[in-house]
This record gives sequence, C-alpha cells and structure tokens, in this order.
Amino acid sequence: MQRTLVIMVKEPRPGRVKTRLGRGIGMVGAAWWFRHQTRSLIRRLRDPRWQIVLAVSPDTEGLTSRIWPADLPRAAQGRGDLGDRMGRMLRRMPKGPVCLIGADIPGITRHHIADAFKALGRSQMVFGPAPDGGYWLVGAQRYGALPLGLFRDVRWSTEHALADTLASVPGCGVALLNELRDVDTVADLHG
Repeated sequence: MQRTLVIMVKEPRPGRVKTRLGRGIGMVGAAWWFRHQTRSLIRRLRDPRWQIVLAVSPDTEGLTSRIWPADLPRAAQGRGDLGDRMGRMLRRMPKGPVCLIGADIPGITRHHIADAFKALGRSQMVFGPAPDGGYWLVGAQRYGALPLGLFRDVRWSTEHALADTLASVPGCGVALLNELRDVDTVADLHG
C-alpha cells in the first residue's frame, strides 16, 4: 500500500502565518522564517518510501502558489478548525498508512517519518508528542474509516491538545513517538 506524508503549509504572508512567533520577531521575520523552514523541511523529507502531499492554505492561493515545489501534489485544507482540516486531509488520502505533520518542526528527519510509518504497522494510530502538550505528527493506518470522534472537543494550541486528542479515540491502538519541538513562539526558536 502507498505510504503518504501530508505536510500542512500556509502561504508565508506577513500577519497570516506564525503570528505568535511574529509577536516576538515581527510578522515579516516570522513569514520569512516559515518560508525557509518549510522549504528545508520538504527537501529533508523527500524519500522514495512515501509520497509527499502538501495540504495548502489558503485554498486558492496555495493550489497555485509558486513558493512550493511544483512536482508535489497539493490538496486544499478547506475550512474549519485545525481538527476539521487535519481530519479532512487524513480522510482524503489514499488507503494505506498516512502521516500528517506541520511545517514548523526544525528537528524532524526522514528517520522520524520512517519510525511513524513503522509504528503504523503495529498500531491503528500514531502521535509524535511535543513538549508544549501538543503533537508534531498524527498518523493513521487508513485501511478503513478513521475513528468517528477523532479530533472532537480538542483544545487546540493548549497544553491539553494531545491528551484531548487521545481521549477522542478511546479503544484505538495508539503508538507514541519521540518528542520533538515545533516552533510557535520566540522561546521555541531557542529551545
């Protein structure tokens, strides 16, 4: 079965991307950081073992953007909160193991992604915890339907995001990966 890695990206426009980081380094600086971080991440994670799909936002701009590599397939994230958008992306992908990440994880490597796909050989879902209580990766086997309550009642951008997400899939076989830091604020850049 096809392995699919979905990378959630936003057009790097000042004031529209990484706004919490922008409060510390300026909105232009945050957009610049995100643009270069995303390009580096995509280069690092290209691998013949999986297909990369870019989940773009805003929908129309992202689908036609010349910022992202033209050879990678794109899918519009659509409307809703983070859970709505992530759920939509996981459901749209082909059957088989699917992992989804944000583009703001400087420490991620191919090895981390390979570990996530390996965990999906033993578990229905996999999560990569972040030190702030959120997570840097969510993955699902996608041989059947996703759990019905997935991402329901999650307090996004809080220290409860991972715990709430795990509570939304009771009885589901879950594996946890090593912790990685995502970048939301200036402190995360230096952490």
